[in-house]
Amino acid sequence: MTGLPADYRAFHQLYRAAYVHWAELYLGNRHDAEEAVDQAFEDLYFTWSEVLGTENPNAYAWAVVRHRTIDCARARGRRPAVIDTAAFETVALRQAADPIGELELSMSIYEAICALPARQHDVIVLHHCLGYSVRETADIMGITEGGVRSTARHARHRLHDALGLEREEEHR
Repeated sequence: MTGLPADYRAFHQLYRAAYVHWAELYLGNRHDAEEAVDQAFEDLYFTWSEVLGTENPNAYAWAVVRHRTIDCARARGRRPAVIDTAAFETVALRQAADPIGELELSMSIYEAICALPARQHDVIVLHHCLGYSVRETADIMGITEGGVRSTARHARHRLHDALGLEREEEHR
């Protein structure tokens, strides 16, 4: 990466791992995730001065990564792998008294997550599924921490409704 602008190299170093982590969950394998993210970074490199000129370079970069990942899934004729794999990887499933019931619930949850609007989906996946903090999720997506909390709250409401669950009490 020598010869590339220092700010681009720093951005790449800060965000590539998180982008690959998200894309791997979406695509179902590391190789495809790295390929999609590397293509996104190539796109960002060729427009780097314009990226830096945007109001929010992190949000712009997140959109590029997201679109490249979705394009990669479509090119391979796949639906989001989060539905296919996440339900089978839960600790609860391995320890459940009723593994079939747990699997059905898990599949319903992941299908409901995939049906969320893009921003809500990404917040839930980054924060709740991948375990990034509110601050990290905000930084990765280029939104405020309050935006992450608000988006997560709205997403949880949608998920509760989609799953036929009572909504949790709001704590203010």
